[in-house]
Amino acid sequence: MFAPYENTYYTHTANKIAPFGQLDGDVEADVCIIGGGFTGVASAIELAERGLSVVLLEANRIGWGATGRNGGQITGSLSGDTAMEREFTKTLGANNAKALVWSLRWRGHEIIKSRVEKYQIACDLKPGHLHAAWNDAHLKDLAKFYEQACAHDMEHEVDLLDRHTVQSAVGTDIYVGGILNRRNMHVHSLNLCLGEADAARSLGARIFEGTEVTAIEYGVRPRAVTKTGSVKARKILLAGNAYHRLGGRKLHGLLFPATLGVVATEPLSEELARKINPMDIGVYDTRFVLDYYRLTADRRLLFGGGTNYSGSDLANIDQKLRPAIERTFPDLKGIGIDFAWQGTAGITINRIPQLGQITDNVFFAQGYSGHGIATSHIIGEVMAEALTTGSQEFHALANARQWRVPLGRTIGNQLLSLGMWFYQLRDART
Repeated sequence: MFAPYENTYYTHTANKIAPFGQLDGDVEADVCIIGGGFTGVASAIELAERGLSVVLLEANRIGWGATGRNGGQITGSLSGDTAMEREFTKTLGANNAKALVWSLRWRGHEIIKSRVEKYQIACDLKPGHLHAAWNDAHLKDLAKFYEQACAHDMEHEVDLLDRHTVQSAVGTDIYVGGILNRRNMHVHSLNLCLGEADAARSLGARIFEGTEVTAIEYGVRPRAVTKTGSVKARKILLAGNAYHRLGGRKLHGLLFPATLGVVATEPLSEELARKINPMDIGVYDTRFVLDYYRLTADRRLLFGGGTNYSGSDLANIDQKLRPAIERTFPDLKGIGIDFAWQGTAGITINRIPQLGQITDNVFFAQGYSGHGIATSHIIGEVMAEALTTGSQEFHALANARQWRVPLGRTIGNQLLSLGMWFYQLRDART
């Protein structure tokens, strides 16, 4: 029996679409995708639009994992950008590496916007985001990014705010400034994924829920084996991120789960909603272990933070996040919290997304380190190209050095947890 959706704001307000059945029997396809989150679904659309036959297998429900449990923010904060540029320089040269990394920051935004319009996906997609500076040192770093954005013809889309002007963007006095970015967006992430899955189905992709892959049989035509059937394909894409254990030694010790906690308050009055978030934008701060929040379509405050890198579950999520909510917005002291949930993000040590091949015809894509909505849509396009005509971007990412902990996730999560403690202490002192 597969797991149902968690009780979250997203599932409470999910759009109704025709159900996806369970695989029953043996089928064949050009590509078999394992994983029904953003990476798998975005790749399915890309491949189906190119005319390939696609079968997607999801162990639970479409968008069941981090895709349907995140903060819903679509930003150009590309995780691991510095390390990525350094790795790309080795194969592409410095100028091409810089150009590619900057392009990757924003391509996911355009893919999502065009897809929502093309397939008429109702997902509360809205523009606007504030990267809020926690201290003066962080604001200096944001000023450098602002200059970089202006140099790339974004001067009409970004504003650098100081301690006073930042309060015009968000109703709190805890920040010393920030970057207001009108290219960034926020979204009902589960409805985006469900809409994309429905679009993929309309293009001929066969999608199955409640269908866990128990093994992969490698060979000239690899086969994904489940308890109720199998899929033989020309190529297989592993797109389960932190939620699968497939791939054997090739993927062992590369990816580490981090647990995120998110809550949604009771609906706010129009007056209170305008007071705390007058521009209706997404917000996150500049700390390593950050808070992030936005308003939902029905005026709830959706607030996340306190990411746990130990790999263990979070307890009493509402109690843990309430102090941060009330510190940020004193007017919300005692506010009712209607939903509290957790999810698991895939973390890489150097923050570079992990793309590669286990064999010539079995590929994998994972590890967005908390920036998955935009990045997964970029990766969906990159993987579709890699699986068909070939992709320079895929090879650049696949050749990037990835750090591996030999003893696997347990030791890796302990090291990440220690690093989290160090950065929290540093942020507290500045």
